[in-house]
Amino acid sequence: MFIEPSLAGGRRGWIEVICGSMFSGKTEELIRRLKRVRIANLKVEIFKPTIDTRYNELNIVSHNENNMAATPIENSQQILLLAQEVDVVGIDEAQFFDAELPFVCDQLALRGIRVIIAGLDMDYLGKPFGQMPNLLAKADYITKLHAICVKCGNIANYSYRKTASNNTVLLGEKDVYEPRCRQHFYEAED
Repeated sequence: MFIEPSLAGGRRGWIEVICGSMFSGKTEELIRRLKRVRIANLKVEIFKPTIDTRYNELNIVSHNENNMAATPIENSQQILLLAQEVDVVGIDEAQFFDAELPFVCDQLALRGIRVIIAGLDMDYLGKPFGQMPNLLAKADYITKLHAICVKCGNIANYSYRKTASNNTVLLGEKDVYEPRCRQHFYEAED
């Protein structure tokens, strides 16, 4: 389904991507931006993948326990159906969504909607994760956040997995992952 830009009602939509490693504050930044949207009395809808049940099944929740109500969805096409007459769409844990998410975000932006997306840019192997590379390519604005390396205190770009699982998707918190700088991430591989 293609939406003509002229149907956007004169509003200009865009795509913002917030990315980084585990514990870098991606969801915290998403929540901060969405709270500001609500202060401006704009209508917002927030979505998360149903797979993400770590803290709460119905809310997006940051590691320091800030949260906002969200709609868990199975696939990105549902966003087009559920985001009617909104000014802003928030999407958390974008790396877990299907291949249609970049198309969905384009369609929302063409409708004049501001789309704010948060997700891991790399998986536990240090490789681009899910649809994040495609979303970064389409983004009008990108914010790359960094955690602090637990080994040396430098900035951390990587999510080091402390368990032996080879599954690309393994939900976890500090019991499973820790932020590491490039040097300590790759030294652990040796």
